[in-house]
Amino acid sequence: MEYSMRRSLVTMLFLALSLSVFAVQAQSDMRTEGDVASAKGAYEAEVPVNSQSESDRNGAMTRALGVVLGKLSGDRGTMARPGVAQALRSARDMVESYDYRQDQGVAASGAPSFRTVLVARFRQSDVDELVAALGLPVWPQPRPKPVAWLAIDDGSGPRLVSVQQSNAARPLLDRAIERGFRLGLPAGGAAEQALVGAIWRQDTAAVARASARYAPPMQLVGKLYRAKAGGGWQADWVFVDNGRELSKWTTRDSDARRAMVGGADGAADALVRRYAKAPAATGAAGTYRIVVSGIGSADDYLRLASALQRVAVVKSIMPIQAAGDRLELDVELSTGLSGLNRMLGQDSPLQPVSTVEDDPADGEASISRRAEYRIR
Repeated sequence: MEYSMRRSLVTMLFLALSLSVFAVQAQSDMRTEGDVASAKGAYEAEVPVNSQSESDRNGAMTRALGVVLGKLSGDRGTMARPGVAQALRSARDMVESYDYRQDQGVAASGAPSFRTVLVARFRQSDVDELVAALGLPVWPQPRPKPVAWLAIDDGSGPRLVSVQQSNAARPLLDRAIERGFRLGLPAGGAAEQALVGAIWRQDTAAVARASARYAPPMQLVGKLYRAKAGGGWQADWVFVDNGRELSKWTTRDSDARRAMVGGADGAADALVRRYAKAPAATGAAGTYRIVVSGIGSADDYLRLASALQRVAVVKSIMPIQAAGDRLELDVELSTGLSGLNRMLGQDSPLQPVSTVEDDPADGEASISRRAEYRIR
């Protein structure tokens, strides 16, 4: 009788683990008439959608969370890091609210064009836990606002782009926001206008002296001009932090706007290399044997299944054997056990008792990385 009941409970667990657990969808914020939905904080993102259907919205939530993770880490390679793609599948479970915005533009033919944009806002606590569990580097807040000293020569001589001509630098400024920081522009007084020659020579010391009135002491110095070889546009950049040259690079493109955005990318990369904090160790990705005790009923099995399935770093779960009130599982993780424990949190019904993350011995086929948990 006891064996039959235990077998039926394990069968129920297998069924429970095969079901997806979905969170309640977030609802749009209430906005007053005339407000325009936009992503303003580090935990918010805007992504275009084809429609306001549920399927398009779910896909957009995934992309939006990817944008947020990119902003928090500052790393352009965030999406390629282990476990990130799998974690994004839980994006809609982390959404605090969402809204839509209709953008109007002009097509190449001159006809009006419209684009629907989803604005998603994610719960900071959930995202922070995910970032820690995945071991992503974190670019601390608040972040600096370097001054962009940009000169453009479209064939009639170089001219400084100041606050009054901010629309000319809009692709550069917008790309910086996408990368999680902001760029400022100089006021454009007569003395600053005369600085164009120094910008063109990439005389960073002269630019730094002229930029002393602005804080922080960081400058993105760039010149954008028509490329002589191959046509298109070329931009040469230097990023300086407190008098120290952190990076120097060149971007080329047939479109001046795309050549311009490379300045924001290079500045972000330089800042991340200098200021991003390495995460605390979360362990290596792989398959771990976990032993769960305290299971006395079918409800306990279901709570265990739900607790594991809600964790983004859990890729797969395979029950191995049951004995008494204990169940052994092989759990494939996109991070280590410490990452799993962070994602579970203190309120989870599944709580760690002990953890061993030793690597398997040479030639050993069985799993030696183990952890014990208890259902409460």
